[in-house]
Amino acid sequence: MKRNLYDEDHELFREVAQEFNSREVAPHYAQWDADHLIPRSLWTAAGGQGLLGLAVPEDLGGMGMTDYRFRAVLDEEFAASNHLAVGLALHLHDDMVLPHLLAYASEDLKQRWLPGMAAGTTVTSIAMTEPGAGSDLRGIRTKAVRDGDDWLLSGQKTFIGNGLSGDAALVLARTDGSTGRGNKDSFSLFMVAKGEGYSTGKQLDKMGLKASDTTELFFDNVRVPGADLVGEAGSGLEYAAGQLPQGRLAIAVASSALARAVYEATVTYAKDRNAFGERVIDFQNSRFVLADVLTEVQVTETYVDAAMLAFNRGELDAVDAAQAKLWASERVKSITDRCLQLHGGYGYILEYPVAQAFLASRLLTIFGGTSEIMRDIVGRSIAR
Repeated sequence: MKRNLYDEDHELFREVAQEFNSREVAPHYAQWDADHLIPRSLWTAAGGQGLLGLAVPEDLGGMGMTDYRFRAVLDEEFAASNHLAVGLALHLHDDMVLPHLLAYASEDLKQRWLPGMAAGTTVTSIAMTEPGAGSDLRGIRTKAVRDGDDWLLSGQKTFIGNGLSGDAALVLARTDGSTGRGNKDSFSLFMVAKGEGYSTGKQLDKMGLKASDTTELFFDNVRVPGADLVGEAGSGLEYAAGQLPQGRLAIAVASSALARAVYEATVTYAKDRNAFGERVIDFQNSRFVLADVLTEVQVTETYVDAAMLAFNRGELDAVDAAQAKLWASERVKSITDRCLQLHGGYGYILEYPVAQAFLASRLLTIFGGTSEIMRDIVGRSIAR
């Protein structure tokens, strides 16, 4: 089935992404994976090529491109070369942090933060999850209390991507002084730069996507200027909910891109590998598995493409995004498992892309809201 998502501008952008990937990422990715860290040089190179902060207005150093298809092109190129950890790191910066600033930050805040984010000289993370609060953000305990015109921030966050390498975090904190499970107006968002009282814990050793660093963050009476409050105090949960569709669309797009990449790599392997005097692809079981996988890949692409176009029109709501993430992430998890099986013993060896894809895909049903949470969101919409 022919895909009709992209036009000439997107394909020209793809050429830039391919060249960047082959020059700046491919020669070094294995070392980054071993180091569990993407160096700052990658971020500034991406900024210099116009691959960061695509939606940042041109007068603030960005490209002013709100068409999400350009972002999808990047994911497809990273997935095709098995560099999805780079795509994930960029997603955290561009799809989790940036939308909150574009939508809710004051002009002063935008002027101070967005140029560096677009240039790659400022790397950001989103700090919401805590050891005792994941999907239920009303359970977070990190607090910010007023101190004159500033705020004093204290607490702990965990599973923070870009937390070690980043310069700042978008932090959700309790600002009403309450304890226990908060109300919808109990929380606020802050852009918090690393400095006194802001420290990182040990780097967390993940199953996959190791090149993208993940760590704990600790805040010990960190002084946050009042001007770094994002939007209005007490609106943090409302803002976070408002930007969930883009974050979940990002995961759906990454899932779809990875599913396509794994399928194509498996077809190549099955044509090249021989067993019992025949190519692996000549066995009926192999063809049946690949027929199912190709159908699922194309259905997923069609669904996620429609979600992207809905997002571009401003029509992708929280339920739509939850459905897209649920479907795409569950499909890629199943697809990588079946494709790994077709590789036999080689599928279990990490130098093979399918093994790395298998580990990477396992995050996608958890990150950005688990599949169980997605089902609950969709189910509640049905029950209304």
